[in-house]
Amino acid sequence: MPYVKVATENEIEEGGMIAVEVAGRTIMLARVQGNIYALDNICSHAGGSLNEGYIDSFEVVCPLHAARYDVRTGKVAEDTRWGRGQRPFKVKIEGNDILVEV
Repeated sequence: MPYVKVATENEIEEGGMIAVEVAGRTIMLARVQGNIYALDNICSHAGGSLNEGYIDSFEVVCPLHAARYDVRTGKVAEDTRWGRGQRPFKVKIEGNDILVEV
């Protein structure tokens, strides 16, 4: 699968998130402890935009019902009533560019 440039590193501050459109889907990018992670942006529990929530350690918290997902794996961070998890995407950095495998 090809990697596609979706943003630059200076667009995401530590502990921050942004949403990007790529290949017909919305992907959330998060910077946690200096690393960039990518997940589907639409919450599998209630359809909220994860980038509008907040980061708590390695978990992104949905703004609608506080569903939590591990930014490293996309797995549900609490009990399974919060949905099926989020699809993670591989990320690589080239210079200042953030590329996601889609």
